[in-house]
Amino acid sequence: MPAEFLAIHPVNPEPRKIAQVVEVLKKGGVIIYPTDTIYGIGCDLINRRAVERLCTITQVKPQKLNLSFICSDLSHISEYVKRLDTPEFKILKKLLPGAFTFIFESNSNVPKILNVNKKTVGIRIPDHPIPLALVRQLNNPLITSSIKDDDIIKEYTTDPEEIYEDFKHQVDLVIDGGPGGNIPSTIVDFTSGQPEVIRQGLGIFY
Repeated sequence: MPAEFLAIHPVNPEPRKIAQVVEVLKKGGVIIYPTDTIYGIGCDLINRRAVERLCTITQVKPQKLNLSFICSDLSHISEYVKRLDTPEFKILKKLLPGAFTFIFESNSNVPKILNVNKKTVGIRIPDHPIPLALVRQLNNPLITSSIKDDDIIKEYTTDPEEIYEDFKHQVDLVIDGGPGGNIPSTIVDFTSGQPEVIRQGLGIFY
């Protein structure tokens, strides 16, 4: 059965439609959705079967899982990172929501959730109403991968209808939130104690 294709307003997401997507996520569904950078593919972080499906679709072995957690606010982050010092918190508070992925050492919760010994975790709070609304209503982060050139998906596909055609037999729902971007998030690594930009993307780090 093909995935559902659901148009949601990118600025004022309709609560009824957000609730509809959250129900799919709660049942272990994998969805494709817009962010402030490029379209993402993800599922409920705490649904292990859904995470396994996500790994299969993106052709990532669980042991090499480098997917990001989509959170809705900074209070979520402390549940997954080993340490968040005051200078780091100030940087995140200044730049989030925004087009950044921040890499931290993970705490003991992450391996328990993913059943994989992950020492690092990527955190995102995108500046986009749709994923923020989904995470708030789901009350869990989404675990996600960007639709970008080093996945199995076409390089920076921006058209949700084209994405749907590519993935309608692999995922459960594709959100049409309008055209996506074609520049990924900026990745900033905090694991050494000092911020290091390891991929320059849309976000300007300073």
